[in-house]
Order: sequence, then structure tokens, then C-alpha cells
Amino acid sequence: MAQRKLGRPADQRKALLRNQVSHLIWYGKIETTLARAKEVRSIAERLITLAIRECEHNVEVTKKYNNEKGQTVSITVTNDLPGKLHARRMIMATLYDLKEIKKQDESKAEYKERTKDVKHPLVEKLFREIGPKYKKRNAEKGCAGGYTRIIRKGPRRGDAAEMVIIELV
Repeated sequence: MAQRKLGRPADQRKALLRNQVSHLIWYGKIETTLARAKEVRSIAERLITLAIRECEHNVEVTKKYNNEKGQTVSITVTNDLPGKLHARRMIMATLYDLKEIKKQDESKAEYKERTKDVKHPLVEKLFREIGPKYKKRNAEKGCAGGYTRIIRKGPRRGDAAEMVIIELV
């Protein structure tokens, strides 16, 4: 599959696209040039399709362990099935690991408490929010794909590059 070179060496191009796809999934929309948006769209749609296929493949497991006092404690944990684990690792290899943003009225202790159980918030957002949302949409419409929209804004002042807004539909 031929890709656009975007006027950059391979390492810079890959970093640029990873960054833009990560921010598109995190924020829902970004503003960029048309050529970059077309490349970002293909990567984002591939990742969303992967998340849709694997979003519900979990298994509940009861684990038993001995605590400090020597008591046997059992906890219920949700684990990924092998297919979802593979998809999670593929997504983590493609996206950057963005941190959860601290809210203005939130203390440091509250922030740590809220974010302690989520190690990779961007991947979790894909599997918990975006995957089920688009899976439901696909079932209603009876089709797959078309998760992003490109809206043209016009030429950029300075170099007249075509500017667009790419967003998740």
C-alpha cells in the first residue's frame, strides 16, 4: 500500500502520524492539512475497527491469594482474552501513551486515586467508549467503516495548504 511521504523522512513521518492519530482519538477532532488528514484517517479507521472487533472479549476470573495477615482473600478480576490482548498490544504499538489530564478543581491525591487503575488511558478509551459506540452504530446501520469525517476549511495563510478538520463521527 503506497503512502504519502508528506515531505519528511520516514522516522519523522511516522512520529507525526502517531501523534496526530493519538490526539484525534483522545480529543475527537484535530485541525491539519488535507494530505495529513487522509493518512491519519486510514490509520485511525484501522485502529477503531480493531477495537470494535475485540471490545467485548473479556473473561471474569476469581483469584485467591494470601494477604499480610495470612488470610486467604479472593478477588474477581476482568482479564482480556488472547485476541483482545493481541489487539491491545497492536494499538499500543501504534499510538502514543497520553496521560489523563488533571482537572482544575482536583487535588493531587484525588487525581492519583482516579487514575491509579488505568495504565494506558488512550487504549482504554478505544476499548471502553469508542469501540462499543461504533459497534452499536454498525449494527443499526448495517454497515462498517466511515468513522471519521473530513471538513475542508480553505487554504492556510502563508503557504496556501488546504486546511481541514478531521473528526470522529
